[in-house]
Amino acid sequence: MGPLPTLNPPPAASKPQPMLCGFLVIDKPAGITSHSCVGAVRRAYGLKRVGHGGTLDPAVTGVLPMAIGPATRLLPYLEGDKAYCGVVQLGVRTSTDDLEGTILSQAPVPQLERQAVETALGGFRGLIQQRPPQVSAVHVDGQRAYARVRQGEQLDLPPRPVRIEALVLDHWDQATGQLQLQVRCSAGTYIRSLARDLGELLGCGGALAQLRRTEALGFGLEQAVSLELLQEQGPTPLLNPLEALAHLPQHQLLDGQLAGWRCGRAFEADAGLSAQLPADQPVAVLAPDGSLAGMARALEDGLLQPKLVFDAAG
Repeated sequence: MGPLPTLNPPPAASKPQPMLCGFLVIDKPAGITSHSCVGAVRRAYGLKRVGHGGTLDPAVTGVLPMAIGPATRLLPYLEGDKAYCGVVQLGVRTSTDDLEGTILSQAPVPQLERQAVETALGGFRGLIQQRPPQVSAVHVDGQRAYARVRQGEQLDLPPRPVRIEALVLDHWDQATGQLQLQVRCSAGTYIRSLARDLGELLGCGGALAQLRRTEALGFGLEQAVSLELLQEQGPTPLLNPLEALAHLPQHQLLDGQLAGWRCGRAFEADAGLSAQLPADQPVAVLAPDGSLAGMARALEDGLLQPKLVFDAAG
């Protein structure tokens, strides 16, 4: 009987790779949809779990935050304010309130001193009522407004409260009828509506000519990467989720609290922290090692109730 064959040892089990979780800021180019950017990020990172915060119209460029992996669940907790720089064209009315739509009417632009434009802008600062564009993502009876307009409907959307924190006139050009603005506003504000309403106030109509988003959800252009660079060079390091949650109070768990947290048990906040927290205040909860363990909600009795638990038990 010959020698027994040599058996190769089984391959060593590979260590599981840590799950990607974080944020990526894309500098969206003109001419593509936000959904197309999501597809490009999915291909670059080899992941399906990618979401974006704040849709940009195809013609609009700038900051488009992307949430990767479990960070998609953090999007509702991010800051809502946004900032833009844009150009308004006076003397024209369009079907979409920007120059991408059908021209409905044109009118001469009146002679306006810079101070007259400044005075007109003053009425749009602070808390205002704003009517969204017909071609928008607003829901009407369970359907997007733009979808109903494409079906031939004419919509009269009701105004909604929005807040414009800052509205700065950078430049006014009487010869072209164009003015350049910087805007900081709450979520849900339409710069197209601002252009339309400003034109109506000045008596000649107005439409948005160009728009670039400079900040969104707490992220800025200085953190953004181009889609072209991502496609050429592949994945770039993600931003730590804690950076995006820096505007919220934080509580760090003790070693003995981590297991209970992962099982969804409420726990008592630090005395100094609980005294500052109104009921329902979101709180970022850190694991003992300083990583993000999830999000909690402050209760009236000083407890923190888990709302979003990473690495939950069961």
